[in-house]
Amino acid sequence: MERNDERGNRNTEINRIVEEKNKVEEYEKESLKLKGVLDIINREIIQCVNKKKEISEYIVKERERKVEDYEDDEDKVIDYFDHETYVKEETYKIIYKKLKEMNVLLGSPYFGRIDFDENDEAKDTIYIGRFGVTPVDSYEPLIVDWRAPIASIFYTSSLGKAKYKAPMGEVEVNIDKKRQYVIKKGILQGFFDSEVDVKDEILQMVLSKNSGDKLRDIIMTIQSEQDNIIRQGRNKISVVNGVAGSGKTTIALHRVAYLLYNYRNILQDKVLIIGPNPVFMEYIKNVLPSLGEENVRQETFLDFALEMLPLDTYDVMSTKNYMEKILQNNSEFIEDIKYKTSDRYIEVLNKLISEVEESYKNNIKDVFYGDRKALSREEVMELFTDYYGYMSLYRRNNKIRRIIFGKLKDIRDEIFRKIQKDYEEAVKNCSKEELNVKGNELIFQRKLKIRETIKKLMETKKELTWLDNMNILEVYKKINGDKMYTIDDLAPLIYIKIRLDGLKFEHEIKHVVIDEAQDYSKLQFIIIRKLTKCLGMTVVGDTNQRLIPKFQDKLAMEEIDSIFDDIPVEMFKLNKSYRSTAEIMKYANDFINEDSSVPMVRSGDKVERTYVSSKEQFIDTVADEISKMKKEGLETIGIVCENMTDTEYCGKLLKTKIHVNIIDKENQIYTGGETVMPSYFAKGLEFDGVIIVDRGKREKEDRTLYVMATRALHRLHDIILPEKFED
Repeated sequence: MERNDERGNRNTEINRIVEEKNKVEEYEKESLKLKGVLDIINREIIQCVNKKKEISEYIVKERERKVEDYEDDEDKVIDYFDHETYVKEETYKIIYKKLKEMNVLLGSPYFGRIDFDENDEAKDTIYIGRFGVTPVDSYEPLIVDWRAPIASIFYTSSLGKAKYKAPMGEVEVNIDKKRQYVIKKGILQGFFDSEVDVKDEILQMVLSKNSGDKLRDIIMTIQSEQDNIIRQGRNKISVVNGVAGSGKTTIALHRVAYLLYNYRNILQDKVLIIGPNPVFMEYIKNVLPSLGEENVRQETFLDFALEMLPLDTYDVMSTKNYMEKILQNNSEFIEDIKYKTSDRYIEVLNKLISEVEESYKNNIKDVFYGDRKALSREEVMELFTDYYGYMSLYRRNNKIRRIIFGKLKDIRDEIFRKIQKDYEEAVKNCSKEELNVKGNELIFQRKLKIRETIKKLMETKKELTWLDNMNILEVYKKINGDKMYTIDDLAPLIYIKIRLDGLKFEHEIKHVVIDEAQDYSKLQFIIIRKLTKCLGMTVVGDTNQRLIPKFQDKLAMEEIDSIFDDIPVEMFKLNKSYRSTAEIMKYANDFINEDSSVPMVRSGDKVERTYVSSKEQFIDTVADEISKMKKEGLETIGIVCENMTDTEYCGKLLKTKIHVNIIDKENQIYTGGETVMPSYFAKGLEFDGVIIVDRGKREKEDRTLYVMATRALHRLHDIILPEKFED
């Protein structure tokens, strides 16, 4: 028996030694592969640099030659960019972009590998990286871009039979191996073979990192359900309702990169991303450039709306004042929000637009040129209702005005001809002697009649005020009065302008991304679609993070399929949080009375709760917690307050002992470090550690505290303040 045990132990040891030896050999093999790939990339970089230099010299010389050739002819100089030069310039841009990508790949050329065979043919191996590389002298890709159709099997398929969607249709393959790599600064740190999806070791390593002051891409760790959303077709609306930390924003941005890679000819410069506030837009701005996509239009809904309205930023209530009124539970203000974001308000707007149109119709009159009827009321009405009834009201008015002006001009010209004819007849009937006496008088009478004719024309034109287009703000005033405009008034104003003035967005947009969509009304979705006429949208949000009061049980983003019936809509639910530890998510879920989040199996420190009674105790507790977090290597720490009053007050207190940044304006830039900010500016951001400044007023459901708690990656400390500090 003992001999058998010894033999078994010996075999185990032999197997371990063999396994270790195999690992070493495999590591050496992979290191050699990496070296070979880096050598090729370096060679490609040298070729790109030489080509770039060659093209640059050609363009400069060609410009100099053209300027010299046509230095005496400015028109020719302006026109000197011929087709060949244009082609060279476009090639230069492509090489410049490729060079940037190659330099990025030198640090980590690839992160994944798939071994597979197609239709039982010879085995093939592809390496997947941030960007694709096909050497100049080869047709086979050295590295496949993560956005390429075949790369999808790396993210979504297990070993064995799998399918991926290629441009020519579905392709079946058999996967033999999936391997993930950790490569830093061009050195292989390690690799893992995985049977299903992204290996836990890699995911845990990435999730355990600090957040930084900007959102980062997730190409190494895209999960199966995330990849499915990223690779959805472009001509549809994909609605993602995901819990805090499920990667909604990141998915949306990676989806943009995927769409641009696969449909560049269609979508280049035609994608619009709409985010909640400037703090958030600054936070996400580096993701797309890191994926090789520059100059994608990104703006807030406020900026988007103000481009089309005769308003400035200061005409609209700031996010700060808007949210403060909500958090103060201002009942009149909240009821106004509910009313303006309801379906009933759309009916009110439609009624208002109909009344405006009816008032124009009722004001239509006969058009006279002096005592001569140019157009009857019936004729104008026919133009208004029949011929141009398909046009928006204001464009119709302008069209009818031009027709009336044309008719008046015809009558004026007819009168001018009659005046000229009468003058010529009078001159003809005068003798030479009479002409010497009456000549000047005849000329004067002719000029006087012409002047009178023009005066009548000007008077007639002035009388056409019933065709003047009413100012959009004046129209809206009929239902809004003199109230200050809020974000909830912008969609109604644009809706009125679309209906009355045929407003169109001046940029061609084919795909729109809307983030924090839980805060959008039905009308906002309607006007974005009407303005852009886009055939594809990616809409992401979290119904649990809506801090704005809602009019009905379901939010507009949950009913988007009933808003747009001319385009396919698919709803996706993401319940898994990748941001926070299990302990933090459990704590946060208590604020929303549900357990919809399924935390990743990443445990961390227990959430701390501390009650403080004095200013000194509060300052010391926060300072100690920040010190503890920094010792543990946490770099970004958010001190998140419910409202601006607490933000300013607590920030001022903390500054007496420690250095903190205070974000109290929506156009401030978040730069990392220790930052005090209100809940509504923190929404969408994440921090390594979070300290909640909590007034302890627990309600049945507190979405504000849910938002505050779910900003934390690794540590959360809830500091509960009294209603009033002790002196």
